[in-house]
Amino acid sequence: MKVFLHLLKREFLLFFNNKVLMVLFLGAPIMYGILVGGVYKKGKVTHLPIVVVDEDRSPLSRQLIDMFNESEIIYVANLLDDTFQAHEAAMQQEATVVVQIPKNFAADVNYNRSTELTLFVNSSNTLTSNYAMLAVNTCAATLKAGILIKAQQKKGVPAYVAAQQFEPFKTTIIKQNIRSGNYLYFMLPGVLLTVLQQVMMLALALSFASEFENGTFKELVQKSSNVFSLILVKIMPYILMSVFIFFLYYGYSIWYRMPLHVDGIGFFGISLLFLLAVSFIGILVSIAIPSQLKATEILMVIATPSFIVSGFTWPLSQMPEWIVTVAKFIPLTHYLHVFRTMIIERGSVDLVSSSIWGLAIIALVSLIASLILLQLKINKVKREELALSQTKEAQ
Repeated sequence: MKVFLHLLKREFLLFFNNKVLMVLFLGAPIMYGILVGGVYKKGKVTHLPIVVVDEDRSPLSRQLIDMFNESEIIYVANLLDDTFQAHEAAMQQEATVVVQIPKNFAADVNYNRSTELTLFVNSSNTLTSNYAMLAVNTCAATLKAGILIKAQQKKGVPAYVAAQQFEPFKTTIIKQNIRSGNYLYFMLPGVLLTVLQQVMMLALALSFASEFENGTFKELVQKSSNVFSLILVKIMPYILMSVFIFFLYYGYSIWYRMPLHVDGIGFFGISLLFLLAVSFIGILVSIAIPSQLKATEILMVIATPSFIVSGFTWPLSQMPEWIVTVAKFIPLTHYLHVFRTMIIERGSVDLVSSSIWGLAIIALVSLIASLILLQLKINKVKREELALSQTKEAQ
């Protein structure tokens, strides 16, 4: 028993002496609890933007718009006169529903003629689109009910009887950007791209860390001391192999009957920028942490919550500002926005300029930091070699 207690004490000492392990074991549950709790703290989405095309411009249509703005769930982010720019306006505002109020809407309602609202629903995010669509339907149904009850009361029908006779406001719902018609089309791309970021980071975390740990960094420097060349050599195999992974993902889309269509070469350029940003982060950690285990542990902490805070499933607009700030430092956040806009919603490059800048800044800052740290490591090796040669000459 005494030996067992001694060994147990030894293990506790080893644990507390390993600072990285202690931070991960104790810090990760605290950090993830705060992070995930902060993301989903509201419990429901609110204040979602919608676009309204008001072709009627009547007091009744304005009343309906006021009801949209008074709703807890939605608000009118853009009010248009016609449908010509509606699709582009919706993508710019990240609105999931476009409501079209037709001409003569008020007149048709007043004279009991057939009329309807048309809802164009962007179903690329099923969560936000369902919430926004339900809120629009609720507002429209409430307006229709009030109109019909008043009409019945004018005819002498008691209010309680009139309230039982109204029908919900009829609408035409046109769902877009969900060609597969199931949840797989929504989830699979996000999960697969998260996996790609994670494996890229973890693989490159070993690049320089393994050289430091195995004592082969001096040999590497003797062959080339050019920092640009060394970093390019380390990331190039993974960039090239990631092309195969993209083809694999495209094969999945065909296998699951949800083909992805790419228009132009802009998306491929942004994909390369994403891979570079991820690679430079992995390289930076690998240079800064000269231990394979510790480097992978740190990148695991970074990569694991990235999908949750990326805004792909739960909108960034519903998260606290500090979590949004953290999310913007992760390449996946920007790339998933690009993927959804350009591939699922078939938008143009102009609509994702902020995400392109985000990826570019992450890549540039990580590259500069990597170059500086690597140059310092090379200089240290050269100083050690010079000191060693001077010692031998002195002997």
